[in-house]
Amino acid sequence: MSEQGRSLVYESGKWQVHLGRRELLSNSVVVPIGARAFEIIEVLVRSANELVTKNELMDRIWPGAMVGENTLQVHISAIRRVLGADRAMLKTASGRGYRLLGNWTPLQQGLATASVASPQMREPEAPPANNFPLIAGRLIGRAAAVRHVRDLVSAYRVVTLTGPGGIGKTSLAIEAARDLFADFDDGAWFVELASLSAPDLVPSTVASALGLKLSGEISAESVARAIGAKHLLFVLDNCEHVIDAAASLAERFTRLCPHTTILATSRELLRIDGEAVWRVPPLDVPDVEQETPDHILCHSAVELFIARTTAMGTDGAPRTEDLALIAAICRRLDGIPLAIEFAAASAATLGVAQVAAGLRDRFSLLTRGRRTAFARQRTLRATLDWSHELLTEAERRLFRRLAVFSAGFTVDAAAAIIVNTGLDAGTVMDGIANLVMKSLVAADSSDTKPWFRLLDTTRAYALEKLDESGEREQIARRHAEYFRDLFAPAETELKTQPAVEWRTDYLRQIDDLRVALDWAFSANGDAPAGVALTAAAVPLWMQLSLMEECRDRVRQALTAGNSGVRQNARIEMILHAALGASLTYSMGPVPETVAAWLRTLRLAEDLDDTEYRLRGLRGLWSYRMNVGEYRAALALADEFRDLAERQADWATVRAGNRMSALILHYMGEQADARKRIESMTRTSVAASPAPPTARLMVDPDVAAPALLARILWLQGFPDQATRTAEIAVHRASSASHTISICHALAQAACPIALWTGNLLAAEGFVTTLADLASRHALGGWIARAQCFEGALLISQGQVTRGASVLQSAIPRMGAAGSVAESPAFLAVLAHGWRLAGQLENGLAAINEALGRSVSTGEGWCTPELVRIKGEILLQLGPDQTQTAANCFDQAAVMAREQGALSWELRIGLSLCRLRVAQGRGHEGRRELASLYNRFIEGFMTADLQAARTMSGAVLQ
Repeated sequence: MSEQGRSLVYESGKWQVHLGRRELLSNSVVVPIGARAFEIIEVLVRSANELVTKNELMDRIWPGAMVGENTLQVHISAIRRVLGADRAMLKTASGRGYRLLGNWTPLQQGLATASVASPQMREPEAPPANNFPLIAGRLIGRAAAVRHVRDLVSAYRVVTLTGPGGIGKTSLAIEAARDLFADFDDGAWFVELASLSAPDLVPSTVASALGLKLSGEISAESVARAIGAKHLLFVLDNCEHVIDAAASLAERFTRLCPHTTILATSRELLRIDGEAVWRVPPLDVPDVEQETPDHILCHSAVELFIARTTAMGTDGAPRTEDLALIAAICRRLDGIPLAIEFAAASAATLGVAQVAAGLRDRFSLLTRGRRTAFARQRTLRATLDWSHELLTEAERRLFRRLAVFSAGFTVDAAAAIIVNTGLDAGTVMDGIANLVMKSLVAADSSDTKPWFRLLDTTRAYALEKLDESGEREQIARRHAEYFRDLFAPAETELKTQPAVEWRTDYLRQIDDLRVALDWAFSANGDAPAGVALTAAAVPLWMQLSLMEECRDRVRQALTAGNSGVRQNARIEMILHAALGASLTYSMGPVPETVAAWLRTLRLAEDLDDTEYRLRGLRGLWSYRMNVGEYRAALALADEFRDLAERQADWATVRAGNRMSALILHYMGEQADARKRIESMTRTSVAASPAPPTARLMVDPDVAAPALLARILWLQGFPDQATRTAEIAVHRASSASHTISICHALAQAACPIALWTGNLLAAEGFVTTLADLASRHALGGWIARAQCFEGALLISQGQVTRGASVLQSAIPRMGAAGSVAESPAFLAVLAHGWRLAGQLENGLAAINEALGRSVSTGEGWCTPELVRIKGEILLQLGPDQTQTAANCFDQAAVMAREQGALSWELRIGLSLCRLRVAQGRGHEGRRELASLYNRFIEGFMTADLQAARTMSGAVLQ
């Protein structure tokens, strides 16, 4: 298309289509619309009032792509939405295509029409995984800059956008990154560094943004290794005050993460190899010599100023006599976008002339500042100083006090903290509205109750003013007390409110919770308030499965108690229960874990608190089970159930039966275990609500099917086992409870997929478990996920690699004090060493597994252990044949006693191979066929397919 064609503007009534700027305007106001939708408008307006067929549109807009009519319809709907009352202009020819009606007149435009953003916003398509903040409105005057940044990011691994504060580095980086989301398979992540107080927090901040939870010291090296080969884009925002740490991190990423790209914003260069640097220019401003309206209006700094004043409610386009003043304001603000936005907000209230007059003396001072080397470093502060001086005294007090909120706030929250500190409720409410109008506070009205926040730079400035006022401690105290009271009913509300809804309500408070706790336990804080807030916040950490954070915060509160802070027994009980639960999942059954549970139980008995007696018993049961004390665990499960029965709490009785069943399952008593599980479905629950997840740590509607799935597989029902495991995973995922999801995956989905030979499903389950466990720092499940990964590799034929992974992962389970299921993983390790021909290693591993099985009583997998030992002995040489045969016979007897038909089948496969080698193949195949015929399902699973093949003619 010619340049002349691209500069055309089509006009019909109040509507304009500007081809050169690719804009749709209504009454000279830009209407936000997607790029593809605009291309459809362009095609239609060039053929105004004529039919354009659907096929023609799709060929023109999506050339060479397979696009269905649904995609076209979505874009047609978007166009109709922005046309609003004029939607009838876009007429549908049913089944054929579309016409754009109207008297569309093409005009050749030589100057840019002043345009401003409409408050309407289109709803974007869902982006790939990312945590990028939303930016309201389009990024004015940065189209070429965005394209250039995109080109740089496609060519270099590390790109740094540099320039003075307020120049728009962050907005530009976000806008460019949004266009690149689809190019990064594993997502794009925004990491804000401005709030960091120390350089050594950079690695942990990056890990937190990505959802990584790393054990041990978090460093640039460990974060980079955790990311590995993932295809990611990171925007590291505001690096200058932690430049060395940011540079170190970027250097590690370039070295250890071959598919990770970094887009950094900083006033200072990273100065590392391979860095591409681009200095972000200011918006273009009118020259002093050119003061004509046409010249002024075609500059992006002026366009931004007009857009923002219009958005603040001024009437229409600026007066001609104001354009020169606007040009002067933009020049004096050096084209820096943030400074222009502040100026525009003030102009909407005070008028352009007053703003221009107020800037004269201010910029005389700023000019001197530049000559004394402060230069652009002082420009944003000067703009903020000036904006602050325009506030009334009451607004200034409110502004600085609002800085205490870390994330956001409601009017009610602000009033609760600020009222009676010299400001009344009406002043707070009106003041927030005024601060929104002056762009010092941002508003989010997407929720039923509007939320407000100070932008990060503005908040930092306001905090300085709060410190200068001497009010910081008073406001921080009220902030901590407010959130203490806010979280106080959290546990009670969780019993009556849907968990997902409850989490949503409290999650948005978590940043302020952390700030309040940090202050409460500081030197000038209020430790008793911090202890109470910690106890009140426990349900949130538990619901979010933030076990590491819960553990550390609770330890902090208990330490304060040990240091002389008086705390009542109930709070101490809550804290010890939280400590026990968080330790169980973050560190495992270490001595501190059992001590926490014993203290919980003792305090609960002293207070006659049934809820926490149940929690204490459940915690001790989990501890005894994980260290292999199965008889003691069984007794605790019975005590738990008996206590629930005395309370007529039948739902908790069911949970007690599940606890007993799990122990019986591990001990190899599958029939009794299944009987207890199935009795749960027959127990009346009408008189009792479901027990809280916090009591059981795992959703009982997840734990029961997860255990039943294992039992079903052992008893020879692999298809039912698979379906039941999937039910457990689905229920856990629907509840969005990470602990329950990990339980369903580790207890049922991962092992059953491996046992049935469904390696594709196993790979997905193992990957999900590893990701969740790592993200939430769930130490025991991190090790278990690694064990499953090793088992999967062995099943996929990568035996040496898989055995190596298992050999390093199994001790990690032991390091956390957990021995449950370690015999089964040792058996898989022994099998891997056997396949790799390392028979001595295999024999050592299987003997260790058998020793653990005997010492703990974990007999559910003993038939498989003895079978694998027989396979290893058989491979050692002919002189071990009889010993191997004895192992198979012994394993078969144990499997029959346990009712473990699936183990019997595997043993039958081993015996059949031995019989064939001994020349007794027909006998072996007949025995195997007899086992095969006992199955009524699962014929597509690996073991049954192998049995069918090996049985051969016997099954014909």
